[in-house]
Amino acid sequence: MLDIRFVRENPEMVREAVANRNDNAPIDEILRLDSERRQKIGRLDSLRQERKTVSREREKAQERGRQLRTEIQEMEEEVRRLDAQLEALLLQMPNIPQSTVPVGKDESHNVVVRTWKEPKKFDFTPAPHWKLGEDLGIIDFDRGVKISGSRFYILGGAGARLQRSLIYFMLDMHTREHGYQEIYPPFMVKQECMVGSGQLPKFADNIYHDVEDDLWFVGTAEIPLTNLHRDEILNKEDLPRYYVAYTACFRREKMSAGKDTRGIKRGHQFDKVELYKFTEPEKSNEELEKLTRDAEEVCQKLDLPYRVVEHCTADMGFAAARSYDIEVWAPGIAEWLEVSSCSNCTDFQARRANVRYRPGPEARPQYVHTLNGSGLALPRIMIAVMENYQQPDGSITVPGALRDYMRTKVIKPDG
Repeated sequence: MLDIRFVRENPEMVREAVANRNDNAPIDEILRLDSERRQKIGRLDSLRQERKTVSREREKAQERGRQLRTEIQEMEEEVRRLDAQLEALLLQMPNIPQSTVPVGKDESHNVVVRTWKEPKKFDFTPAPHWKLGEDLGIIDFDRGVKISGSRFYILGGAGARLQRSLIYFMLDMHTREHGYQEIYPPFMVKQECMVGSGQLPKFADNIYHDVEDDLWFVGTAEIPLTNLHRDEILNKEDLPRYYVAYTACFRREKMSAGKDTRGIKRGHQFDKVELYKFTEPEKSNEELEKLTRDAEEVCQKLDLPYRVVEHCTADMGFAAARSYDIEVWAPGIAEWLEVSSCSNCTDFQARRANVRYRPGPEARPQYVHTLNGSGLALPRIMIAVMENYQQPDGSITVPGALRDYMRTKVIKPDG
């Protein structure tokens, strides 16, 4: 959430930033409510001061005191109402892009920052992962649909082991080599946690919700990790904090209706290893670069060609001030697949979740900066492995980095 003082003092800058994001946040209404609220608070302060003055008198005090109590109660209720309205509107405001972010209207204006290795050339026509999976008997689409409906599938045998191996491999790398602390969080959270991470109210239609207990299924481990230090004040010495978490993720995919209906690229349930950081504000951009490199190293150890793409203003996530995508080449479907989106959310999430730190022993608490990125996301990294490591006979060679986890060098039809 943006600081209302920032919006008040920089209205044109905020308008331009929102326009660059191709968003329609209600800036004018926010400014109107803020002005009305400040007028009411000014009147409330005057009434309270008058009550203090009147209370020193005797005869006049009783009657005027009763009047003031009534007026103060009414004004306090007005201020509470305006506070609630203003907060509801501020929750609809996206984060402000940093000045270095490319201005653009859609993803076609994103910028390729760097690439790693050229896509592999095959001496045969590479098959898409759905054909490889069905021929090898490691992906069952029909039974997934039978059990749960469209956009669900079953991984069996070596398919299930490949997914599990990727998860273990990524968790081990990030904890042992990159210094992240592993967290196993709940897969369902309270509504205030969804608000804190920036998922609500903006994306309510895309989230699974248990109405009876008012619990929300997470679409990413970013949500519980954002709220890990909710309403806490951290010490400067405790920063930065690095966390990594595996979760299943659940999304309705209403925003992508009709897209990628074949294969396992886009489903209602998927797995992901998430990287998350709490940092001092002045170090957050440096930490974003480190986080992105940590995610890239997964692709490098799997020997998968990839590119890093910086998001333009209109293609960034709601909470992000700056973002990079890591896209891996999948030769079977001839497509660059996003396997990670690494973002600096500045103090946007911390303000919503009230996560602060104390810069010094006597210093006033300030909001931390939060960063997140997939490290990496399945099943897309699994698609890339299957399609890049396929052989002419339809088998799949297991990448060297996964062989100790898979306990095999080749995935064959017998699993």
